[in-house]
Amino acid sequence: MIDLHIHSICSDGSDEPSSLVEEGKRIGLAGMALTDHDTMDGVEEFLDACRKEGMTGIAGIEFSADVEDTGGTLHILGYGLDPEHPEVTEALEKVQEGRMWRNEQILAKLNELGMELEMAEVEDCAGEDVIGRPHFAQALINRDYVSSIPEAFEKYLAKGAPAYVDRYRLFPDECVTLIRKAGGIPVIAHPFTWLDDIEELAEELVRLKELGLYGIEVMHSEHTPEQVMDLMRLAKRLGLQMTGGSDYHGAVKPEIAIGTGYGALNVPDAYLTALLEALDAPNNPRVVLGRGV
Repeated sequence: MIDLHIHSICSDGSDEPSSLVEEGKRIGLAGMALTDHDTMDGVEEFLDACRKEGMTGIAGIEFSADVEDTGGTLHILGYGLDPEHPEVTEALEKVQEGRMWRNEQILAKLNELGMELEMAEVEDCAGEDVIGRPHFAQALINRDYVSSIPEAFEKYLAKGAPAYVDRYRLFPDECVTLIRKAGGIPVIAHPFTWLDDIEELAEELVRLKELGLYGIEVMHSEHTPEQVMDLMRLAKRLGLQMTGGSDYHGAVKPEIAIGTGYGALNVPDAYLTALLEALDAPNNPRVVLGRGV
């Protein structure tokens, strides 16, 4: 069992990168990848922990792509890319600038809704980490405006909620091309949040495959068995590889566990084997091969 889709406190999760590795080892994962949203700040700590624990680990990221015209949400996972690549650095700087603007707007909206919150309080919740919505949620808890992180998201911070603010994103073509330029492997995360029509999805995947798309995330905590089978058939038809992961966020989504998702997720080791081969793992500094691999 593996998990190739996990978030840490460096984006919108609640766990330290090293803690994720410790939990992965405890439950017996054969390998895992850290895929924080639009940042690779936790990668070094994550890979160091993998070396310490003898865990097979892959440095990763989850880019949020701009697909406003579809009405959906597209996330693109990048595995094994170089976080120091100049184009990656430039792109993430633009994303972070957009995130800072977004945080100011979220604070203003919360204030307009009658919640007396200051940015200093949110910064205290974030510590040294990049400020994100979970830190706003914790600040709201500290002020007794809500009782839990899920409640904060549901009432104020989730997409469509009154304090939600969108932010700068790369376009899908840019994401795929950038990941490849930086030596990584691009994969479409939970494809049905982007397009729910299988043929429309297939058409877009064919186009992105020409730019270097490696595969699609067929197994995910939110996928039904029928959706998994549909995506498996689609991957086979289009010549794309299959991956999978829980999309673990910790306290933000407490019902989703590392490795098992809602309890039934079991991503096969074969997906990891294929990905490690594509990444030339023995010669890739963004991959740690665990004991026995």
